[in-house]
Amino acid sequence: MRTEQLEYLAAVTRYGSLRRASDELHVSQSALSAAIRSLEHELGVPLLERRRAGAKVSREGGDILPIVTEILGGVAELRAAASAASRASRTIRVGTVHAGTSALLVPAVRSFATEQPTTTVDVATMFQSRIHERLLEGRLEIGLVNMFPGDDVPTGLTPTPLLLGRPAVCCRTDDPLAAKSEITAADLRERPFVSSRPGYLMHRLAQRLFGDDHPVESFRADGAEMVKLLVANGVGPSLLPDYSIHGDPLVEAGVITARPLAGALPRVAMLLLRRTLHRVPASIAAFERTIVRIAQEHPQSDVGA
Repeated sequence: MRTEQLEYLAAVTRYGSLRRASDELHVSQSALSAAIRSLEHELGVPLLERRRAGAKVSREGGDILPIVTEILGGVAELRAAASAASRASRTIRVGTVHAGTSALLVPAVRSFATEQPTTTVDVATMFQSRIHERLLEGRLEIGLVNMFPGDDVPTGLTPTPLLLGRPAVCCRTDDPLAAKSEITAADLRERPFVSSRPGYLMHRLAQRLFGDDHPVESFRADGAEMVKLLVANGVGPSLLPDYSIHGDPLVEAGVITARPLAGALPRVAMLLLRRTLHRVPASIAAFERTIVRIAQEHPQSDVGA
């Protein structure tokens, strides 16, 4: 039995088909199928239901999946421990949707660099679903995401609350909207609007807010930082968590501002996610402590709530 066979089975479960799993793993579909057939022979049970339309995980495969996940988690821990022991320096890979960059991430990276000068923090922007996947696969150490109350954290990930805020309208300071005490969906429908791409939490909020009656013209952007740049350049207003606007350099420079959004809207939470581990590598634990400490000092802190 090889680790890659278990990884292949987990991938088919995650992506729902052999074809999608092979695309994501960059392995031929025939090689992936052969590896799982070999595992089926070793275990003596069918792990996939193969049909003309495709293949999916069988009942037996689903039954052993928790054990497979635990084994892969242990292998990832072993690799992380061996890597940490063999190198004086380490790279911590952080995936973020770019909310709270100015409020938390930049101060945390700056502070961590003075405390752990031999450790590099590699920050990448990506969709929240991709952050979940890469954390579970061991390709990220830390994830920073936004969630609504009631949203589920995937099994195998440990959440740490950081900030709690509200959705707000981000607009230029010279925009007529900036003179309003609060802004309605009707106000936004009359203007070109900057939307987050599908896959980001604020896209879900916009769908809920506008329903079938969307703004006359929309532009889409990846992540809060690109949204704020488009807003600053006069493309139109947007929706963001208020904690991702307050304290931003563009706010400090007097270019953009935040205004309350009218209506009964859910709160927005910023969470730190990492894979659930029996032993957290020292450098990852140190970075987590740093960002939690900075979150505790923030006026919208949700640490320990």
